[in-house]
Amino acid sequence: MSGVDELYPPAQYGWGWILLAIGVLALIAALAWLVVVLTRPRRAIPLAAAPAPVPGLTTDVATVLREEYLGTIAQIEADYRAGLTDARRANLDLSRAVRGFVNEYSGIEAPVLALDDLVRMGVHPALIDAIGRNYYPSIFRRSAPVDPLVGADAARTVVTTWY
Repeated sequence: MSGVDELYPPAQYGWGWILLAIGVLALIAALAWLVVVLTRPRRAIPLAAAPAPVPGLTTDVATVLREEYLGTIAQIEADYRAGLTDARRANLDLSRAVRGFVNEYSGIEAPVLALDDLVRMGVHPALIDAIGRNYYPSIFRRSAPVDPLVGADAARTVVTTWY
């Protein structure tokens, strides 16, 4: 050890180093600000306005479906009256229309179910009556078909009274 017992103060940084550190921090802050400014959109993007409700579409789906199938039934009846289809074919078309309506309205797979299946499911009595009295006898029996005008009335009853 040396013979001097003096204490030396800690080394101090010079003013140049402190100014350099402050300059580097200022440069980093300026670069961060520049990145934020350059990556932001220049102008606000206008949001699309919500479309206005279309007038005339205030009816519900069930009403539209009923109107569509009542029109189909009227067309089948008109074709029969005009002699474009025979009674058997008219009853077959009415059966398809009624079963299609039930399928679209309630999701019951009426077009592929037999009458016994529909009875077991406990569907609306108007459908059972229309199929059992008008459509099955006309389509599957060899005897004279049931009058399609009566079948059209039964089809209208199913469409208008279905749940």
